[in-house]
Amino acid sequence: MGWATASPVPVLAALPAVLPARRWRSRRAAAAEARYRSAAVVELCAGLAGELRGGATPEQALHLVTTRIAADRSALERIGAEPVARLAAGRYGADVPAAFRLLAERPGGSGAAAVAACWEVASTGGSGLAAGLDGVAEALRVEQALAEEIAAELAAPRTTIAVLAALPLAGLLLGAALGARPLEVLLHTPAGLASLMVGAVLEGLGLVWTARIVGAAADGAPVAAPGREPGRESGQAPGRGPVRASGASGGGGEGPEEWRCGITRTRVRTRSGPARPSGAFRREVLPW
Repeated sequence: MGWATASPVPVLAALPAVLPARRWRSRRAAAAEARYRSAAVVELCAGLAGELRGGATPEQALHLVTTRIAADRSALERIGAEPVARLAAGRYGADVPAAFRLLAERPGGSGAAAVAACWEVASTGGSGLAAGLDGVAEALRVEQALAEEIAAELAAPRTTIAVLAALPLAGLLLGAALGARPLEVLLHTPAGLASLMVGAVLEGLGLVWTARIVGAAADGAPVAAPGREPGRESGQAPGRGPVRASGASGGGGEGPEEWRCGITRTRVRTRSGPARPSGAFRREVLPW
């Protein structure tokens, strides 16, 4: 571009963009890896529950599932070779919950922490492991469905952002087609260079601002009703636990609970019973 325009400005502008572009590509790759691993954890949990219901012991079920994963290269890459090896060693007395917690530390594998908790409870208290794994798998599926719905809702805003970001380039092409020589004015005159600098700054600020708006909507975290701070009504720390709407009753665990996720997802549920669990499953609404 610098050779075509006989100006060093494109080269100088491209140099500081190298590091942000690499970071952007790394974030996209990490997000894709997290999505694949999250789906693999659901499959792992459902596979263990199926083997247990078929009459296998926990160690046998773990051996059968990890053997299938090791034979499938794509599944092995999604979960990771080291967690799979540690899980496979559980048949010979290795610490299975520790292996699941190792998987939970990787991007997208947070659901494995719940599997580790189920395994510990079943081994120490004698509770049914298959039922617990079924519940974890269902919760993870709800979380994935919610994330997919939010992504579908945000597809239109992201497309609009891309179109608006490309409008300056379309304006330059239109000016060149009309014979106005916009590149010559922008790259070879003081006024053009000043306009180019101001426009680039405004374009960057606009992209950052809209990206933050879309990112906040994509988080899908529960928000408190106006004038209230999350977690204060139930005595919890800010940002933890369910957020009740202004009409919720205190102390009894009953009353409407409001969960606002993404752009249009607002759920108001009334229930009684134990409080909704927080942690890795903070975004989904369990069917209680």
